[in-house]
Amino acid sequence: MTAFDVVALGESMVTFLPSGPGRLADVPSFERGIGGAESNVACVLAAAGHSVQWVSRVGADGFGDHLVEAIASYGVDTSAVRRDPARPTGIYFRTAGDRATDAHEVAYYRAGSAASAMTVDNTDLDAVRSARVLHLSGITAALSDDCLALLRELTSQRPGRPLVSFDINHRVNLWDRQESGPVLLELARGSDLVFVGEDEAETAWGVTGGPAAIRAALPEPRALVVKQGVRGATLFDGDRATFAPSVHVDVVAAVGAGDAFAAGFLSATLRALPARDRLRHGHLMAAAALTVPGDLAAPPSRDHADRLAALDDEAWGTLRLGPGWTEAVTRADEEVRTP
Repeated sequence: MTAFDVVALGESMVTFLPSGPGRLADVPSFERGIGGAESNVACVLAAAGHSVQWVSRVGADGFGDHLVEAIASYGVDTSAVRRDPARPTGIYFRTAGDRATDAHEVAYYRAGSAASAMTVDNTDLDAVRSARVLHLSGITAALSDDCLALLRELTSQRPGRPLVSFDINHRVNLWDRQESGPVLLELARGSDLVFVGEDEAETAWGVTGGPAAIRAALPEPRALVVKQGVRGATLFDGDRATFAPSVHVDVVAAVGAGDAFAAGFLSATLRALPARDRLRHGHLMAAAALTVPGDLAAPPSRDHADRLAALDDEAWGTLRLGPGWTEAVTRADEEVRTP
């Protein structure tokens, strides 16, 4: 059995991105893409040079074919993805506006999807637990009772389990508000590394007062990353807190950034980098996602990301990244190597 650096388990969907701004009712055409919190993390990690497997279920349909082929094209192992002949692959449509505005619309067609039929019995738990890191998110728990039971099994404490990474990923439209808070807190408490935004902590748990208050409400995970929007992020590693400000980014679309941040942080964690650099690698991967219109972006080369993460505080504070910055870096690196 191949031991991967990371196994990411969860639903991916075919996404339809609008050809222009406006209401869904007015957009004349859409471009097909892929999206899913866990598969996004898997793709970014694979593109960054890690061995990664994505575990999920998709329909025995054309959209399922597209998802498996597209995710595999990033270098992700998809051999554990199961095809469901009775259930469809999930899809969704969204508008071009920022998710933070009231004008933003998302239309999900995922109820009864193949991924919602993942269970403890139809998932190869030994394979899932064979990686160095198992990455999960709260989205999966919201898909069905069977999916919730699966996440409870995977976050249960047992000898020899991998490092369990859990992104809260609170999606209000998937949950009953009263149910989501206790469930997400339970799963987070069973994990080793947790990602949560300040806004998510307030919405799901009613916790305000910043990172220290969130850590007080969630002391169990060894590592807790509190994302603070454009300000930055704080890592609690045991009792030690480290803050790293975000870089300045010329944002194209605010989608996929949270998943890219998690991938950058996990990549640096697998390489045993210090706390500040783990956070900075998260910010750099997020910056790559923020400067493209879709969920996924080509990450910076590892060498260049390492150089940026090693900048002193003053230089880091003046760094500004815009569209095309990862490609420009690649070209510059190639020019340096060319005699």
